[in-house]
Amino acid sequence: MPEIAIKRVYEESSPYDGYRVLVDRLWPRGISKEAAQIDEWNKDLAPSTELRKWFGHDPARWDEFSAKYMQELKANGFGNEFLQRLGKEEKITLVYAAKDPKHCHPLVLHEYLISL
Repeated sequence: MPEIAIKRVYEESSPYDGYRVLVDRLWPRGISKEAAQIDEWNKDLAPSTELRKWFGHDPARWDEFSAKYMQELKANGFGNEFLQRLGKEEKITLVYAAKDPKHCHPLVLHEYLISL
């Protein structure tokens, strides 16, 4: 299984990032596709639009959001497909745009992916 890291899209990319995957449903504001230097934009790994809007990046809703998002990931199977397709990569970096690194969906996605 590849090493899986997490990084904000606004941070400078590095060769050490490996395969960079944007895991947001919406394109990040104020950054070009060239500057983002992503290898793949995978909207299927992001929380559903309904869940994302409900959460609204409210830290008070983090625990409930995390549980609901984990349920979505387990139900849809996209994580399994993703890892099967990219299993030969040495490193995958999950790239996201949220400002709060302690309450962002890639933390849950990372936990889910490493549990597979």
